[in-house]
Amino acid sequence: MESNPQEKIIDPLAVRVEEVIVPPKRHHWTVDLLIQLVKTKPLGAFGGLLVLGMVFVAVFAPYLSPYDPNMMHGEKVVAPPSVEFWLGTDALARDMLSRILHGARVSMTVGLGAVGLSTLLSTVIGILSGYYGGLFDTILQRIVDAIMSFPWLVIMLTVMAILGPGQLNVILALALAGFAGASRVVRSAVLAIKESDYVMAAKSIGCKNSTILIRHILPNVAAPIIVLATLGLGNTILAEASLSFLGFGVPPPAPSWGRMLSGDGMNYMLKGPWLAVFPGLAISAGVFGFNMLGDALRDLLDPKLTGGMRLRR
Repeated sequence: MESNPQEKIIDPLAVRVEEVIVPPKRHHWTVDLLIQLVKTKPLGAFGGLLVLGMVFVAVFAPYLSPYDPNMMHGEKVVAPPSVEFWLGTDALARDMLSRILHGARVSMTVGLGAVGLSTLLSTVIGILSGYYGGLFDTILQRIVDAIMSFPWLVIMLTVMAILGPGQLNVILALALAGFAGASRVVRSAVLAIKESDYVMAAKSIGCKNSTILIRHILPNVAAPIIVLATLGLGNTILAEASLSFLGFGVPPPAPSWGRMLSGDGMNYMLKGPWLAVFPGLAISAGVFGFNMLGDALRDLLDPKLTGGMRLRR
């Protein structure tokens, strides 16, 4: 019996090979990171939920707060928590819940602005200093050493004394006080990466330095930059509260958690302890959330640690 030449002969072995070599569907690296965060770092995932909650409150504070944060309610001065005022009132009869909710907006604005500017400065200085080296690196690092020799509080108070009060000036002061140490971390990562084979290969085929920095160096130092920025947010919120506590932060009547502690919270500690407890809890929750999330991201993104994963481009 003759076989039909148009019939397609199927090799079972070839089918099995094709099934084996078909690559599985891969998620984006952010999805993998979230999955690993939930599975292996529950405390970091809880910190991430606190961060998301703080962002949600900051964005929707006008809709969540029952009253205007600067609205005075007659003679209800230092009123204890009640059905009308869930967290009580301050010395000017203003609703504490509304002021704390709007204070999240102030803290997040200052924190994100300061960390964004600080991360930009530290990334540019660290990458350029580590990649080019030589005299350029020496000059930049001596400037960084000079800045790091001063306590961060002294730098912030000096900048605020020169520029004066204001939210933008607070952001500048916090950024200038925090970029130096982060630039050292970025520089050390660049020093290890610039001797890699793929960087040498890019140089050998004539790639420009700008191309190497953007396409090869920057993506491979993204992990420590993300971790530094996340940890820096918690420290920045605490630093902004410290400045406001000392009277150099965001000027009134803007609701600031640190100013709530230094004003009514300190003056009415015995008569109205809620004036210090609730702003303190808000600061603690924000700092705790960002620190736990930053620690978890450091453990997941650092390939030197057990279970560390790399960012896929």
